[in-house]
Amino acid sequence: MRLMWQLRTLSVFMLMSLFLVGIGYLIGWFFGYGRLGLVVMLAISILLSLYAYWFSKPSALRANKVHLVNEYEEPRLYEIVRKVADRAGLPMPEVGVSEYPMPNAFATGRNPSNAAVVATRGILNLLSDDELEAVIGHEMAHVKNRDILVMTVASTVVSILTFAARMIFWSSMFADRRENNGVMLAIGFVCMIFVPIAALIMQLAVSRNREYLADETGARITGKPLQLASALYRLEHGCSMPNNNYEDTARADMWICNPVRRGTFKSLFSTHPSTEERIRRLQIIAEKMQQNAVPEYTPEEDSSKSKMSFQ
Repeated sequence: MRLMWQLRTLSVFMLMSLFLVGIGYLIGWFFGYGRLGLVVMLAISILLSLYAYWFSKPSALRANKVHLVNEYEEPRLYEIVRKVADRAGLPMPEVGVSEYPMPNAFATGRNPSNAAVVATRGILNLLSDDELEAVIGHEMAHVKNRDILVMTVASTVVSILTFAARMIFWSSMFADRRENNGVMLAIGFVCMIFVPIAALIMQLAVSRNREYLADETGARITGKPLQLASALYRLEHGCSMPNNNYEDTARADMWICNPVRRGTFKSLFSTHPSTEERIRRLQIIAEKMQQNAVPEYTPEEDSSKSKMSFQ
């Protein structure tokens, strides 16, 4: 199991690094530095990976104004997290609360021994105990499947690639007139348009797939797929309320439900799959659980791949 998730994580890192190195080579060519841009971007990709590994958790907690709590400060939340962690066969994570009014939750940390599970004040006020347990099951599934590090690096690389593509475009616009200036301008324009889109699609592919899997794994850990479906429905409506002013799109993929209020453009490039499709899949899981057709969750299993088919 450990080898499988390590290979999956390594493959994502390698793909992201190749993308960065390719952009770095173009930047070096544009400025006449040869392969220096390639070397610089390779160094950046390595530093990014190291930073994400060691500092993604404190950075996420600070950015979302999370304060860590103990069982005396938040007994209901703490007990539910401990219950789900025991069922999942994982170490007890740190427990945090963010005072955001929107109902939502996320997990962070580089591995199960360094994890934290966070709930907003909004979700604590909105959900029943069973629904909250189902949501915590989803977040513990992310911890179990080692999704957090991969998604953190993916979102960071998207930001860097977008910045690099703009650099290429504007350098081609204002470059000294040379023989290949027309070619440089054409390449700069293509990079400006397509590199951010390609990087974002890569991020969405990683993020949406891991959300589906966390729904499935979490439902199997808690045995409460319908409660998770109900929670997702209520969370989406709660995040759409006028009092939700969350706009940190760089970290939107961390949350169980898209925290950014929906618009046509935002929905198109949402880091989360549609709530309707997630609910449909959870209903299938519930039906199959009643038929004893869903493999029983065991802490020793490799849950990084789906155990079901959703045709």
